[in-house]
Amino acid sequence: MNATTFSNALGKVNDKYIMEAITFTRKKNVWLKWGTIAACFALVIYAGIRLLPQDAPEIVPGLPMLSISEDTSAMGYEGYMAFDISELVNANPWSEDLALSTLPVYQNPLTYDANFIASGADFDKMQMFLLEIADRLGLDKNEVAITNDVPDEETQQKIREKLQTVGETVPEGYFSPTKLIIAADGLEIEVDQSMTAVVSFEPAVSLPAEYNFTHHAPYEDIVAAAEYLKTEYKDFIGIENPQVNICGGDYNIYAQQQYSIEFFDASGNDTKQIINYNFNRVVFYCDDEGKLFLARIYQPDLSIKVGDYPIINSEQARELLSKGNYITTVPYEMPGSEYVKKVELIYRTGRHEGYYMPYYRFYVELPEEERENGLKDYGAYYVPAVEGAYISNMPTWDGSFNW
Repeated sequence: MNATTFSNALGKVNDKYIMEAITFTRKKNVWLKWGTIAACFALVIYAGIRLLPQDAPEIVPGLPMLSISEDTSAMGYEGYMAFDISELVNANPWSEDLALSTLPVYQNPLTYDANFIASGADFDKMQMFLLEIADRLGLDKNEVAITNDVPDEETQQKIREKLQTVGETVPEGYFSPTKLIIAADGLEIEVDQSMTAVVSFEPAVSLPAEYNFTHHAPYEDIVAAAEYLKTEYKDFIGIENPQVNICGGDYNIYAQQQYSIEFFDASGNDTKQIINYNFNRVVFYCDDEGKLFLARIYQPDLSIKVGDYPIINSEQARELLSKGNYITTVPYEMPGSEYVKKVELIYRTGRHEGYYMPYYRFYVELPEEERENGLKDYGAYYVPAVEGAYISNMPTWDGSFNW
């Protein structure tokens, strides 16, 4: 059974379960070519494999070989539109001046079968996280009721009957829970298997009149709104030393600029801050009226540490980039080193990554995409930061699926 067959069979049983609980396509938030974020019509990319052509350094005993995921999910390619690269901002604690020799690599505890059904989730951890968020929001965690996203029996039966009409059956584990939920006092809190908490405010919360918290508010206004949220939601953020991260600055096709408000813990050494920046984040979202309607807390399970791996520097990564040893969803080959406008070290944290490992993300100006008004498109090209001697494969995505 494939995703198309399953979707056709379901018809219009229930939009909620079709779109959320019963979808075979994987979702991933990416910055899209057209300046929007989409999480549907996912495409599985099966990439070719290319070994890294570097001389192997001395191997550190006890560090296992790593493999880069050979498939991913994406909608559109990862591109950022701006008139100048300096407009794309964030508070990434990494810089080229940091003298880091190693960084940790973690194994994703979640694995997925052919139907994209996850296994390996720790529901005890999910429940503890859910109750922690409830407590941080002022709810009595001893009084709240916890539910899940399993569809009721009537809905399950309708799905079975629909599939039977096309000679298919529901895969094993398809109706298993994927989220734990608390709904109380105008709040709904969900924690999913990837340990992401989503808090919905109903009704949406208005900020004081002097704050401009809208989709296309200027940078200075977003900074002011972030400082207000940092104070007003201090307990909810729950961070020892919260660092405001105003990230974004890219434009949509209407030349409208957008930023997002995030927080991470700036405590600890450089490595700890890099981990917090990439994994442990709190993000606030406004609605079309400029009200706070949603917040997400990212706290993935990093309990399976594979080890601290030697990493290359950004100049070595540039050499690999020029040789074609990169992964990208951009539908163009890397146009040349002169088009590389920015580099930063990040972790790829998608829920389908087999290993959470560091990469250098290069922002490459795409001459084919420059607009008449001067708006440029910067595509994202990734080079593993881990020494190539520890990587068993190197997927090469040519981005042709985005033509």
